Amino acid sequence: MPLPGCFDYRLPPGAPAPARGCRVEVPFGRRTLVGLVHDHQPSELKQLKTVKRVLDEEPVIDPALYALCERAARYYHHPLGEVLNFVLPALLRQGQPARAGGEVRWRLTDRGHHVAPDRLARAPRQLQAMEILAEHPRGLTPAMLEALSVSRPALQALRNKEWVERVEVAETPPPEVDEVRAEPALRANAEQRAAIEAITGAEGFQPFLLDGVTGSGKTEVYLQAMAPVLAAGKQVLVLVPEIGLTPQTLRRFRQRFAVPVTVLHSGLTDRERLDAWVAAREGHARILIGTRSAVFTPLARPGLIIVDEAHDASLKQQDGFRYHARDLASWRAQQLAVPVVHGSATPALETLQLARDGRYHWLRLRQRAGGAGAPPIELLDARDATPDRPLLPTALKAISETLGRGEQALVFLNRRGFAPVILCRDCGWQDECPRCDSLMTWHRSEHQLRCHHCGHQHRVPQRCGQCGSTNLTDAGAGTEKLESLLAEHGDAPVVRIDRDTTRRKGSLDAKLAQIQKGEPAVLVGTQMLAKGHHFPRLSLAVIMNMDAGFLSADFRGPEQAAQLLLQVAGRSGRQDRPGRVLMQSRHGDHNLVRLAAAGDYHALADALLAERRAAALPPFGHLALLRCEAMAMGQALAFLEECATQLPEVEGAHVLGPVPAPMEKRAGRYRAQLLLQSANRPALHGLLDALMPLARSLPSGRRCRWHLDVDPIDLL
Repeated sequence: MPLPGCFDYRLPPGAPAPARGCRVEVPFGRRTLVGLVHDHQPSELKQLKTVKRVLDEEPVIDPALYALCERAARYYHHPLGEVLNFVLPALLRQGQPARAGGEVRWRLTDRGHHVAPDRLARAPRQLQAMEILAEHPRGLTPAMLEALSVSRPALQALRNKEWVERVEVAETPPPEVDEVRAEPALRANAEQRAAIEAITGAEGFQPFLLDGVTGSGKTEVYLQAMAPVLAAGKQVLVLVPEIGLTPQTLRRFRQRFAVPVTVLHSGLTDRERLDAWVAAREGHARILIGTRSAVFTPLARPGLIIVDEAHDASLKQQDGFRYHARDLASWRAQQLAVPVVHGSATPALETLQLARDGRYHWLRLRQRAGGAGAPPIELLDARDATPDRPLLPTALKAISETLGRGEQALVFLNRRGFAPVILCRDCGWQDECPRCDSLMTWHRSEHQLRCHHCGHQHRVPQRCGQCGSTNLTDAGAGTEKLESLLAEHGDAPVVRIDRDTTRRKGSLDAKLAQIQKGEPAVLVGTQMLAKGHHFPRLSLAVIMNMDAGFLSADFRGPEQAAQLLLQVAGRSGRQDRPGRVLMQSRHGDHNLVRLAAAGDYHALADALLAERRAAALPPFGHLALLRCEAMAMGQALAFLEECATQLPEVEGAHVLGPVPAPMEKRAGRYRAQLLLQSANRPALHGLLDALMPLARSLPSGRRCRWHLDVDPIDLL
């Protein structure tokens, strides 16, 4: 429950005492809930409710993982019950047995074997599914069918006709293999060999920063470092920042190793998630690849933890239990006495400073694998670009030349939709979200204006909301507009990859497969295209609208903008052809923009770290943010003001605010925040120890929604 502390219950007479981490069924108010045993001790309460049922003989959360949850709950000042609830798969929270289910397969029924193909002449997708299933009498799993482009609606239609069936086959543990390697390793260069030897030679806990430029072969270092761990019968946990990176990572690892590889991410069904969780706990899953929540997966024989793209903000949970998977990966490796590798071409400044201080073993990969050079970044003055022609003539010419050579070009714009605003040419009115302090984004293909902050949407207005004029126009550009303009500009296909075009399961894989064919094409996308992808035929990257990050009010803005810029630039020229990067900027004379465009991330990091040291900001200081939302700004500010004035003084800790949040109104609520800062981590947490019970006790807090974010990465 989202409440501090534990709840006392009495065991039924004669019942054996379940160990810490076992589940029990208990009455809670008028409901029956599943709880986790925390401790056994005499209770001072005279009346206790009795446990209804003990669900487990063995703990579902082992002692080491339970201890990690306790540490995380203390550090992030979050109720332990909610942390444990977050760690358990949904079916275990509902009281289901902690064991894997059978494998689900689709196969032809007896009737289906005798269906003539001409009966499906007008349903080609159903015919395709029937033909594929006819070739596999034992049936195929949903994942196999998805890989063969068999659609779920087609299967469901055939199931309704009773021509195919969905069955559950008893699953047996995968057999142990004598040889873990499925294909030979690539030849490593001197820098890669040094990194591999350092990781494989580590004994016990050792944190590494694998700091390698884009295209330097960090994945190959991971793979060769994993080989001796797997040969010793141990498990490897690999964290990736987003689901989009999971399929290609999965393919690469399965091609290299002949051991069971399991995935864990939010796109799985509850049953798939539990099966993967149990496989890892039982030791059947030898390689586990997952997004941030996978850091809490139980491991039978842990040997190595890898955090890929460790700088990525997606590794930080932004709601509920606000933990950072990068930090928890290091805690877990320390607890399990195994090495942990943080890999990145643009390390977070906190991690980089740890390496510079000698607390992380710093492994540098300065050269691209195969001898390819890093593409230079050319700055283009974008002050002459117009909303109708957002791409400069130089960029359009470069795209045409690239396609003419039979290569691929990438146009990067981190903004979805057709245009970011609809405005009136007569009075300047702009269509704003009624629930947020933000403008509505025009999605032309859906004939809708949509707020990307709260999801509110409405039809495109015919008249100005202020003067009634019909002289409305769009301003700015999003990926949808770029796709349309580029389709008009040339004959090559335009592949757009953003959240709007990849909502359907399997759509991202299909688009990436189209790109991997290597045929001439223009790729248009958001940051989904910036991370971890390898496109051998891509030789040009055009980067648009990156100025806002370098001018951000958030002190982390320039760091995140530079990371994104260099990650996008690193997609080009990765194989045997030289790359070229064009960056359109309206502030090309800005110091940080020029440093980032020079391609030297460490020079930019030096400048940013000097600023942060002077301001006592992370990594030279520590922050926590108390955010509050209320139906009126006065309510939010009043609650935070009470917190600020009643907090005891802690030497070395400072309370700043309260102030309205940079986006004051979001989803119909007004937002304010209180920043707590200290150069000393214990002093900050001493202040937070006093803040949390105070905030829970204040009556004004019950009229608001509030939360604490320790080590926030977004102050806006």
